This record gives sequence, structure tokens and C-alpha cells, in this order.
Amino acid sequence: MRRVAIIGAGMTDFRSMLPMTSPEMIRLAVKRCLDDCGGLSIRYVDGVLATSAPDAFDGYHDKGAIAVEAAGAIGKPITRVFVGGGSGVAAGVAGWYHVASGAFDTLLVVAWEKMSHPYPHAQKLFQTIFDPVLEKPLGPNLIWIFALEMMRYMEAHRLKKELIAEVAVKNKRNALDHPYSQLGGRITVDDVLNSEIMVWPVNRLDISPTSDGAVALLLASEEAAKRLTDNPVWLDGVATCLDSQFWTCRDLTYPYYVYLAAQRAFRMAGVTAPLKQIDVWEPYDPFTYKELHHLDGLVGKPGIAPKLLAEGQLERDGDCPTSPSGGLLGVGNPIAAAGLMKVAELYWQLSGRAGKRQVPDAEIGVAQAWGDLMQVGTVVVCRR
Repeated sequence: MRRVAIIGAGMTDFRSMLPMTSPEMIRLAVKRCLDDCGGLSIRYVDGVLATSAPDAFDGYHDKGAIAVEAAGAIGKPITRVFVGGGSGVAAGVAGWYHVASGAFDTLLVVAWEKMSHPYPHAQKLFQTIFDPVLEKPLGPNLIWIFALEMMRYMEAHRLKKELIAEVAVKNKRNALDHPYSQLGGRITVDDVLNSEIMVWPVNRLDISPTSDGAVALLLASEEAAKRLTDNPVWLDGVATCLDSQFWTCRDLTYPYYVYLAAQRAFRMAGVTAPLKQIDVWEPYDPFTYKELHHLDGLVGKPGIAPKLLAEGQLERDGDCPTSPSGGLLGVGNPIAAAGLMKVAELYWQLSGRAGKRQVPDAEIGVAQAWGDLMQVGTVVVCRR
């Protein structure tokens, strides 16, 4: 297997009702990515890997085809991967296989979402994903099944809502320094607790916003990276894991699917002591508690993330900087693009180009995303 590098990244603004079509968003993200590589021509890209969440979100039956012209894939191989919310990081995993195998020397990875099409909200579309026999008769939606998980997590670790609300405060503040963020801001714990209750214990400010946006990365083999850049970021560990789709049959306290994926990715990257070796953490945070829940899985210690949060260790200047980008809660959540944004953040952090968001002397970072019905874990480990 060949070593694989990230040599460029670009993204659009993340916005609600972004006044761009899906092809326009893709084209802009790709342009910014290629410009980041010194104005590299699309002719030097061997293939394209595209990802986006369920087709209904964009109002298309086959929205994978949207990326063909917009990403410059005419006359090139193009692949689409899809695992719901885990798609963005899964694209990084799949992209690694494409390049490490020798099939491609350069590969453009593109993720996008246009969630404003199903106005006013995509929640109705989510109701079609549940098992029609065992789950759909209950009338579930995503917020209330996550409320069940959040309650279980709080009870298992005896957590107060005030502590979990600190995640929203931290991430929205971090997002003030992200040039493409949707909801950066200075809020307080009381702001979170006093926002509208959606399904207890979930308040409105516990939830990331629906967004439109696109992200692009350029991956290259070691030989190609040496020709094209002086500052590669190596994609050294990748893994995915799938749990049972029946969330009603699992203990929701601990995300084993994240733990198992992380262990494989760490082993591949030579990470033996995550809390000591990893400098930047970008776990998937569509809800406040999910950042903590997923960080537990990444570290491999149930209940450790809330303790680190209470100690201030998850702050950008703490010992375990978590979501220095601002995460989904602050930057926005165009579902598939949100995961790839976290991989792009590792590229910017580890290449020392994150600006005001920069974690000093960052050498190793991990990004994780999660999707479908609380069952998909996708993890990548990057190294300077």
C-alpha cells in the first residue's frame, strides 16, 4: 500500500438558503481546492470521489450525477459513497483506498448538501428512513430518538444539562474564527437552557443548523505529493464500523461503532495513547451531547469526555482541543459536507494554516463522523 497525502482543500460558506445551486457549490469548492494547490489544473486529477446524503435532501433522485460536470469529472472515473451523516469522513476513508491501492495518483474528493430545498426543514424526509414494521408505527423523528440517547447518556454518567450546554458555548465561540461558519457567536449556558425545548432534554441550541455547503479535498500518492506540494498532510489511519440498524436493541450509553473504528484507525496510524499523542480532535457534533458521546468512543473510555469538558481540557488551548473549527454546532451541518469539513480542518491545522483557529504545534489529528440510525462510525487519523 502507498502512503496517501492531502495536498489541498477548499470549501464554500455553510449557510441556510445559500443562494447557489448544488453544481455551483461543488464548482466553487473544487476551484478553491485546486487554487490551494497552486492553481493546479483539473487535467492533473485522475478521478473523482463524490459524496452526499440521501437524494431527497436535494430534491433529486440521482444527485450523485450532479457532481460529474461540476467537479470536472467528465471523461474520468467517478465514484459515489454514502453512509448518511458519516459520508464526509467515509469519503476520506474511501479516497485513501483509491490512492493507496495504486488505482489513482491524484483523487479529488467532493462532498456537498443542499438542505434548503425541502423547505422549511428536512425532518419530514428523515421519517422515511425508519424500519416500516418495528419503528415507523411509533412515529419517530430524529430529534426524539436522539433525545432518548441523550437522556440515557446523562443518566448513565449523572450529568447535568448545564455541563452539556458548555459544548454549544465552546463550539459557537470557536466558529467565530472560521471564515466560512454559519452560526459562530458568543452565547451562554443560560442561552442554551432557555432556548426552545424541542424534545426534552434537547433545546434548540443543542442542535446544529441545517445548512447548504460543499467541501473538496485533493488526495495524492506520496510520489505525486512530492511533485505537487512542500507541505503535505498524511492520511495515516482510516477505518469504518457499522452497528445494527435497530437502535432500540442497543445500549445507547456508549458508541461501540466509533470505538471499534477508532481502534482500527489508531492501530494503522501507530497511535497507542490517544490522549497523549493526538493534538486535534474533530468528533461529529450534530447535537451537544454527541461531541462528548463520540469523544468517549474515540478515547475508548466511557464517560471521560464530560470530565475533560468540566476541566477545560476541550478548549482550543486545553490539553485535548476538541472541535477547534467550531464543529457542526458552529460552522454548520450540510450533512455529508460537514464530515469532510472536519477532515479539511485537520489539513489546515496540521499544515499550520488554520489562522486564528490554530492549535499550536499540532502534529496528529483525528476526525470522525457518524450516520444512519446511530450505527455508522467513520474515522481518519492525519499526521503532519
